[in-house]
Amino acid sequence: MNNSHDVARLSRRSFLAASGGVAAAALLAACSSGGGSAKPIKFWNMPWGGIDFAPTDKQITLAYKPSGELPPATYQSVQWANFTTTFASAVASNTGPAVSSGSGTQAFQFAKQHHIAYADDLLDSWKKNGLYDDFLPGVLDAMKTPAGYVAVPYNLDMRVLWYRKALLEKAGVTPPKDWQSYLDACEALKKIGTYGFGIASGAQGNGFQILVGLLINNGGGLFDKEQKPNCVTQENLDALDFVVEMVRKGYMDPGSVGYSTTNAYSQWKADKFAMGFESPGLAQQVGGAAGPDIYVGDPLVSGNGKKGALYFPNNIMMYTNTPSQKGSEAFLTYYYKNMAPLWTKNTGIGLPVLKSIAATKEFQADPNAAKMISVWQPICKTWAAPGGDALFSNVTLVDSTPAMTTFAQSVLSLKATPKEALTTLQNTLVSQMK
Repeated sequence: MNNSHDVARLSRRSFLAASGGVAAAALLAACSSGGGSAKPIKFWNMPWGGIDFAPTDKQITLAYKPSGELPPATYQSVQWANFTTTFASAVASNTGPAVSSGSGTQAFQFAKQHHIAYADDLLDSWKKNGLYDDFLPGVLDAMKTPAGYVAVPYNLDMRVLWYRKALLEKAGVTPPKDWQSYLDACEALKKIGTYGFGIASGAQGNGFQILVGLLINNGGGLFDKEQKPNCVTQENLDALDFVVEMVRKGYMDPGSVGYSTTNAYSQWKADKFAMGFESPGLAQQVGGAAGPDIYVGDPLVSGNGKKGALYFPNNIMMYTNTPSQKGSEAFLTYYYKNMAPLWTKNTGIGLPVLKSIAATKEFQADPNAAKMISVWQPICKTWAAPGGDALFSNVTLVDSTPAMTTFAQSVLSLKATPKEALTTLQNTLVSQMK
């Protein structure tokens, strides 16, 4: 695996409705194909992995040979920089793709704007060819709305427990299994000069994701069954009390409040972070002598006796602006049947959504990746927790937004009590709901 955490973080940014982007729209319009039914299916994909990802992905796409009168496919890699404006401008001007990936919540925003072609017919056809049953448990549920499936799951990102094996051995402790043994391990690690609660909560960090993951771990989360914010619950208060205890006891690096993910990688590499919740690509991102010493731990049993974690089912969506809806569906059927090399050739795309890819010897060769699929994925939940797994447009309010960074920093800096921080977040989310 060679997944970029910065890419993963960007992939879950809330998709902002269009503002500006006229130049981008003009450029995309100039690059569009000619008119009539001969127009190709335009597939836009994000650079999900390392340097080998886009070339491999393009090769798979251009090898598509449609049957009958169905159109062929073209390929365009869309960079993460300003991607929200790129998509919003192109979709608004009808110069966008017929099929694309994007942010994890993008499809829900565009569905609300009536630009998404729902995937129900496609998924029904996959029930006949075996693809439907190949998806990991629960990932399709995240795409289902009352109007239908807004997208198809594509790759997974999640926040799992990692630990430095050599540092735990030096401290004389074993990998924790529950919140109490986590605290005990942190205390032992503190005595050897390292931190057990590695986290980065600056503007370019993911600290808010870690905190939400711990809320979910305790049976909590941010939204109720009506998909409305419900932040101030006992489960959430207890989870943040656990976090505050770690901060007060010195188990967290004080600089973490302002750290970026790059800062955090440096701390892992410098033997200063011995445990923490991070993305699937942590060991590869840290690299060096420390990388091979970083292992995925087991899901923790919370103080409430629960297991759970936060994950992000990134997806591929179809648009109403297509030269052929049947063509869009035929291309996606081909793509999903042939996309395994993105994982078996180690392009760094992240974790697969198909059981058949996860079962390949190439994927299983990475024990950390294999453990994330077999042990962590079944207990993971989306931003919609605890009310459900299905995403919806208002989750964009908590997906890498300033409100979430403020929430995490207020807790980790001890400038607000758990109840104060959750109440402020609740009021902010309610005021921003549309």
